[in-house]
Amino acid sequence: MVREALRAGTVVACFVGSEATGAATAVASEAEEAGVPVHATTPSALRPLTGTINTQGIVAVCRFVDVPLRSLGSPSLVAVLLEGRDPGNLGSIVRSADAAGASAVVLTEGCVDVYNEKAVRASAGSLFHLPIVRGVAVEDVVEGLRSLGLVVLAASADGELSVFEADRTRPSAILFGNEARGLPARIRSASDGTMRVPIHPRAESLNLAAAAAVVLFEVSRRREEEPPGR
Repeated sequence: MVREALRAGTVVACFVGSEATGAATAVASEAEEAGVPVHATTPSALRPLTGTINTQGIVAVCRFVDVPLRSLGSPSLVAVLLEGRDPGNLGSIVRSADAAGASAVVLTEGCVDVYNEKAVRASAGSLFHLPIVRGVAVEDVVEGLRSLGLVVLAASADGELSVFEADRTRPSAILFGNEARGLPARIRSASDGTMRVPIHPRAESLNLAAAAAVVLFEVSRRREEEPPGR
């Protein structure tokens, strides 16, 4: 992940443990070549910086990467998380959005911090690959997305249409709600439509991150097969 941050140009300093070998030392060399300060340290000093028992031997200090909503220009596919509280889900959604070719991820007020260490790890480097917008007021999110030329669709377990049936050829923002409460009723009613992931009746529901991955990849697939204007 440090290599991803280096390639994104966000690293301001690296700390390398004295036991580091292999990939960690290679990344440290890349950092030095890029003009990033690299500081040698001990494993015991490095461990508290990582939040994990077993470290990879290198830690990077990075600049924040979030951007304002208005800076997104003309996005084609945006994943939006409203008041999500699980850092693992947040990081996984960022990772899935990146893999599905989304233009950005938008996080409303009340979401867990995208810089939470668990969220960063779960993103597997995707945090540094696509624009992240955070802190958008829940009341403003739908109109803010529409101002970018996006159709706003709400993902819900009881959505009107299956994700496999809905029209997804237009530039779209997909809203995903809180793990326990889902989407606020006022946000659902303000959206341009609701969609669901159909599941077999034996299963009660899908994990939020799993549902988001299905929706984002299906939207991306349909957009590639049926480009706008066809």
